[in-house]
Amino acid sequence: MKKTAIIMNERDNVAIAVEEIGRGAQALPGLIALERIPQGHKIALEDIPQGAAILRYGVELGYALRPIKRGGWINEDSLRLPEMPDLHDLRWGLRLDAPLPPAPRDSFEGYPNPYGGPAGTRNILAIHTTVQCVVGVLNIAVERIRRELLPQYLHVQGVVPISHDYGCGVAISAPGADIPIRTLKNLIRHPNFGGEIMLVGLGCEKLTLDMLLKPDEINAENVLMLQEIEGFDAMLEAIYAMAERKLKKLNERRRETLPLSKLLVGLQCGGSDAFSGVTANPAAGYAADMLVGAGATVLFSEASEVRDGAHLIAERCVDEATCRKLAYELQWFDDYLERGGADRSANPSPGNKEGGLSNIVEKVMGAIAKSGTAPIVEVLAPAERPSKQGMIYANTAASDFVCGTSQLASGIGVQVFMTGRGTPYGLAAAPVIKVSSRTALKQQWGDLIDFDAGPAATGGMTIAQLGESLFHQIVDVASGRVRPAAERYGIHNDLCLFNPAPIT
Repeated sequence: MKKTAIIMNERDNVAIAVEEIGRGAQALPGLIALERIPQGHKIALEDIPQGAAILRYGVELGYALRPIKRGGWINEDSLRLPEMPDLHDLRWGLRLDAPLPPAPRDSFEGYPNPYGGPAGTRNILAIHTTVQCVVGVLNIAVERIRRELLPQYLHVQGVVPISHDYGCGVAISAPGADIPIRTLKNLIRHPNFGGEIMLVGLGCEKLTLDMLLKPDEINAENVLMLQEIEGFDAMLEAIYAMAERKLKKLNERRRETLPLSKLLVGLQCGGSDAFSGVTANPAAGYAADMLVGAGATVLFSEASEVRDGAHLIAERCVDEATCRKLAYELQWFDDYLERGGADRSANPSPGNKEGGLSNIVEKVMGAIAKSGTAPIVEVLAPAERPSKQGMIYANTAASDFVCGTSQLASGIGVQVFMTGRGTPYGLAAAPVIKVSSRTALKQQWGDLIDFDAGPAATGGMTIAQLGESLFHQIVDVASGRVRPAAERYGIHNDLCLFNPAPIT
């Protein structure tokens, strides 16, 4: 019998509509819909008095703003938010013994990292910038480099300008300015860039070379300053000549069989819906557990989409120091939002709500499923590099573009991106695997979605089956055997630095 509604936990007093349920239709045996229930939205399993808790995932999503009859529709206008979990009394080490599923593979084909640490999954010439002022010239140069030079170097997969809106007109030493500077500094050392530094600056910007490079890296082999060059044509020629030197070196790189301990994977959600926590995120969590069990490192992020589950994440922290860092980073983000006159209720988006997510608590409980069950070995500030291997919480904003940029700076070689509503998001510097929460989205965007987790909702496949299949796809993408849709089509979003410091 085809599923019409899903109950996530035996404590729940709501179910999720697998497809739209018409008024008067049977949602579950003995449960008749009193009104139309849109796909992904919640139907009451019992009478819920005003002020009573509404439960999904066995968690209190909020409290009913009015009495809700059994069979009634529950949406974002039906409940008020609960208080956030307190960050001062988080308990750690309570859930460290969950068995991880065995991984069917323990190696991949990657590029050794000249800096040590995670390996590359692609071989790319990155041209970094110190300030937005140089980007117009650089973009023209990159077009020529791609057209004339890149075809000569068959072992290099792309030329990527690392452009951004930072570098000048900013409070360069203000609190919070360390975040964008750390992001740019770490991007220079991304494993996909092979240790070949190419930096184009202007010459009068606040973001000076010593903030990004080591003293022995600041030389004519690595740096061009446009104010030192006589004219536009000469600028293009200088960029072209340096790019050719770098391409020759990068062209010597080759993939090697490496242990999965050299792989760093990022997990992110975007355009989530009520099925994200039923299908796509649990499947990604299962794959993440396999990766971690095989020695790989996996990052999950997005502060406002973790905050209401802080107590659950803390229970998986391996020690007190990690738990304290989690509390510190999440409190920092609470304070950041408060300074801007906002709070976590600014999330979810209108599309999230249309997809059945009533509030941020419901979104969080589905979002954290992508982290699986593995112990949390480390917590990172935005754009920090990992120092440990395993499952890591990397604190970032929930914005797709800011999170993606921050995870790149942390060194990810592959990103797995779960979506329910659909987004053509992509990164130029690393491949992105797009995972749909609904089969309908895969059918609509068959040439943009790489992996369909929808069968978990209909009973066609289990989370374990989907998770293992996704694990194989992650390893194949990391090894260059598979190119995700965004990479094939060249769909790349701009890098967006997280800059909480003032702009002057």
